[in-house]
Amino acid sequence: MRIDPRFIATELHSRTSRVAVSYAAILLAGVIACAATRAGRSGVARPQFVRADTAALRKKLDSIADAHHGVVGYSVIDLETGARINRRGDETFSTASLIKVAILVTVYDLVAKGQLSLDDPLTVLKIDQVPGSGIVQFLHNGTVLTVHDAAWLMSTISDNTATNLLLDRIIIRRVWAKMDSLGLPHTRVHSKSFLRNSSVAMDSSVKYGLGVTTPNEMAHLFELMALGKAVNPAADSTMLDILEHNTTDFMLQRYAGGARAAHKDGETDAVRTECTLWYLRNRVVACVMTKENKDQRWILDNEPQLTLANMGLAIINAFGGVPPAPPPS
Repeated sequence: MRIDPRFIATELHSRTSRVAVSYAAILLAGVIACAATRAGRSGVARPQFVRADTAALRKKLDSIADAHHGVVGYSVIDLETGARINRRGDETFSTASLIKVAILVTVYDLVAKGQLSLDDPLTVLKIDQVPGSGIVQFLHNGTVLTVHDAAWLMSTISDNTATNLLLDRIIIRRVWAKMDSLGLPHTRVHSKSFLRNSSVAMDSSVKYGLGVTTPNEMAHLFELMALGKAVNPAADSTMLDILEHNTTDFMLQRYAGGARAAHKDGETDAVRTECTLWYLRNRVVACVMTKENKDQRWILDNEPQLTLANMGLAIINAFGGVPPAPPPS
């Protein structure tokens, strides 16, 4: 049988074209895959990391702390580069309600172990209701919350009664054990809120109040959550989402320009504390703690709150400011 040479030429050209198209398709798929890897969950590529001048930041933060009429400690961690700076980082400070982060982590750890369920009911009785922050103190006798409800109320509006209901369920010493397992031996909750007689360490409770920690330890706890290592990636992501809904914005967040942040605060007459995970161009953990504050007024512009606000602004500026919001999808 005789084969037309024109047929052979046409077939070779067709096959060559198909191979070229297939090769181009493979290359295109590779480019798309690489772009998807670089992109965040929103599908928009994260802005490039910045290398903050940590020496200049330390100098700025120390100048703010030096001017404060009281004692200031801080710990700052750049999660992208590993850079760390601190002042009085290993010194113990009263936490006030900041210790509720340790309680939250313990709750989710027990849930992960199957020893507790977020759907477990918690019945509010009159004897449980304590003053201070929160709304559960005003609910009717017999109101039923879930562990999930109480965790949200404790973390977002610092509800004291919800906190106590959780501590009754999980037992205070379990919080100690969980913090020990994470290498945080100075992070302790002492008693239920507004119930000093429930203290498991009375001397420390008298000295520090509801809880105690150090700037470095609390910063490390936030670091572990950011890395998915406090409980597990799913639980840690859930806890950080809860903390993003914290309603307090007059300290580290005051001049933050709406920067995305998971954070928790604590306040007493002589104490102002806050720890935050900012999602800037870098993920940055910052914990600032004060004690022995001379200005103990409960007004917005008291000195310790302005000190934290100015330190928050300095940290954000050092890391390139608030990144632009991604374009709508």
